[in-house]
Amino acid sequence: MLDKVRNIGIIAHVDAGKTTTTERILYYGRAPSTSPATVDEGNTTTDFDPLEKAKGITINRAAVSLEWNDHRFTLIDTPGHVDFTDEVERSLRVLDGAVGVFCAVGGVEVQSETVWYQPTTTNVPRIAFVNKLDRMGADFYDCIKQMQEKLSVIPAVCTIPAGQSDAFEGVIDLIRMKMWKQDRATARTEVFVDRYPREISGRCQEGARGIARSGLARLRRALTAILEGGDITRR
Repeated sequence: MLDKVRNIGIIAHVDAGKTTTTERILYYGRAPSTSPATVDEGNTTTDFDPLEKAKGITINRAAVSLEWNDHRFTLIDTPGHVDFTDEVERSLRVLDGAVGVFCAVGGVEVQSETVWYQPTTTNVPRIAFVNKLDRMGADFYDCIKQMQEKLSVIPAVCTIPAGQSDAFEGVIDLIRMKMWKQDRATARTEVFVDRYPREISGRCQEGARGIARSGLARLRRALTAILEGGDITRR
């Protein structure tokens, strides 16, 4: 039974969109309600404290669950403000994995670095999610560059945006080569699968090759660690 239970932490710099991301996962993963909960409206599931609703930030860690593909996922929404770092530390002990949320406008901010490195101490695997691609000034590719420079990671970029800021339409899955497009008729709350725009096919193909290059780079590092007698698991 426990092999079908997963605890996933949502970690990020304050105001990167952790709670909104958590609420969207709940909205799409559970039976959809009339509309997703939002921080601005103060009706989120995870920000239950009156002070959190008033300030619009997460202060306490909160756990919510959903069923998906015969598995039970517990999402743990953690605080992003530096004053509540201990709340993140306590959550790490029970996590199977973590999602680092990054703002496409702000990029990798100071607390982004802190919370990204925190799971390293407990060997928690992480993936990165770039949020707010529809905001003015969004730059997905600059955010990826900042991850490489500030976090010293080799990201395997599995999705790229179809447009940014006001031109944002959805994201392109580079594994399946399909586009997840927002339905404007439903105020962007629903998505559907479509073909990606022909004019960015070159970027899509390059992105798919980038995934392969990222995997090869990790393989080279692993082989080097083995030859040097290093700790392959930790690396």
